[in-house]
Amino acid sequence: MAAYYNEIDPYAAQWLRNLVAAGHIAPGDVDERSIEDVHPDDLKPYTQCHFFAGVGVWSYALRRAGCPDDRPVWTGSCPCQPFSEAGSQLGFADERHLWPAWHHLIRERQPSEIFGEQVAAKAGLGWIDLVQSDLEGEGYAIGRVDICSAGAGSENGRQRLYFVANANRCRQQRRKEQNLSAAESRFAASRWSNPSGCSPHAHTAAVAMVGADGVSRMLEPGIIPLVASYPTIVERLRAYGNAINAEAATQFIAAYLESI
Repeated sequence: MAAYYNEIDPYAAQWLRNLVAAGHIAPGDVDERSIEDVHPDDLKPYTQCHFFAGVGVWSYALRRAGCPDDRPVWTGSCPCQPFSEAGSQLGFADERHLWPAWHHLIRERQPSEIFGEQVAAKAGLGWIDLVQSDLEGEGYAIGRVDICSAGAGSENGRQRLYFVANANRCRQQRRKEQNLSAAESRFAASRWSNPSGCSPHAHTAAVAMVGADGVSRMLEPGIIPLVASYPTIVERLRAYGNAINAEAATQFIAAYLESI
């Protein structure tokens, strides 16, 4: 019951192997190919699949939220650059818009649960609308929530969209909602979400780290256990740059588990 980690950056991929060896994330294999080169049959041997894996925060957060390593879950944080206000803002025209490749694998393998994350900028809202439409078309119920980093113990107010899709729940709900409009059905599928976006129980403190340039940077809460083993600040900051907010992800997963 091994996990599959897909990460194209060689540095982050080696980091994942080190974390697996150290027992910090679910044991499994690391694949450095582009997700566009992954065939659905390649994923047959794996119980959990983590795409755009970075330094394995989704696996780490699943464990913290009480999910065993043998729970069949897929996760992924698609590249945010196409939809970030800080980038070139090419959106769906950006070659780094890789949701179609992930959607193809989901359609072929039909995992029972999927977790994901994206920036909450205006373009990110368009992205999550596409994801929701595609997943509902595949028979999933999907819930999404806009979580502020400050609500998860960070010193910044960044907003991130977290979503979860559940195949079984959608099929159960669909029988009860046959007469609902598409908009009403979408609301019913996601009604468990916290509309405020900020969990009152997610205040694990952020940690400051000073880089070689003398600039102090705040690390997202919960990330230190995944990056502290590397010797230099530069390497630790690079790993942090590949990571999502571990505390926010943990709280999101925990809220979902309480709802099912």
